[in-house]
Amino acid sequence: MDEIKNKVKDSGLIQLDLADYKPRVSIVGIDLAEQLWQGLVLKEKDFRTWIKENDWLFYENKAVFIYCSADAIVPTWAYMLVASALQPIAKKVVVGDQRALEKSLIQDAITAIDVLPFQNGKIIVKGCSDIPAPEFAMVTLLTHLQGSVQSIMYGEPCSTVPIYKRKNA
Repeated sequence: MDEIKNKVKDSGLIQLDLADYKPRVSIVGIDLAEQLWQGLVLKEKDFRTWIKENDWLFYENKAVFIYCSADAIVPTWAYMLVASALQPIAKKVVVGDQRALEKSLIQDAITAIDVLPFQNGKIIVKGCSDIPAPEFAMVTLLTHLQGSVQSIMYGEPCSTVPIYKRKNA
């Protein structure tokens, strides 16, 4: 009886699961609407007092998105003051919504990948991954690896969609 061979394993294909780059840090938001006077205006003196007296340690080692849920004009410096207070404490700070923060964390994780182990490799990006903004993650991964690999495919080893193949020079 012949030995059963794993053709996928023997093919040299490298499967990447985008879920490996999913944010693994606690994500919280700070809504500046809570600091608005009568829900309309940010008073600088009161805001600076809040910045000074707030317990920023709550945000230690967390990823934080800063936003304003009210329909008010919030000066740019307000976002800067909050970010400045968070900078030495939080893992990551962005202005925007949770999705923007998740994308930023995914981008950080993907661009930290050392491309050397994938040099001239045949990559398969796993088709079903539990990750926020999968299209964003896939394009980020593609642009990070494309210059180093032989090919990039999408799907599962038994059924892939070719995405990129280096042209022979």
